[in-house]
Amino acid sequence: MSSSVGLLVTLAAKPGKEKELAEFLKAAQDLVGREPDTSTWYAFRINASQFGIYDTFPHEEGRKAHLAGNVAKALGAKADELLASPAEIQPVEILAFK
Repeated sequence: MSSSVGLLVTLAAKPGKEKELAEFLKAAQDLVGREPDTSTWYAFRINASQFGIYDTFPHEEGRKAHLAGNVAKALGAKADELLASPAEIQPVEILAFK
């Protein structure tokens, strides 16, 4: 599946909630696996309290579906508990990939 668009999301954990945010992200993999138009999905740690998600989609419709999907809803429900600040969501255009 070719990817033309993506998302780069950065997340800052509340102090003391780093482990919970990491576990949330690991568990979200199951939800993303059910999304037919999510080509790739990576959850990662930047440092002790900073995390990120990078995902790609074949088209804009897939990206929109993901943003309205179960991971986004679950993160929204846990945001006040886990996040020090709102998630920073940056749409990206895929120029090249391997």
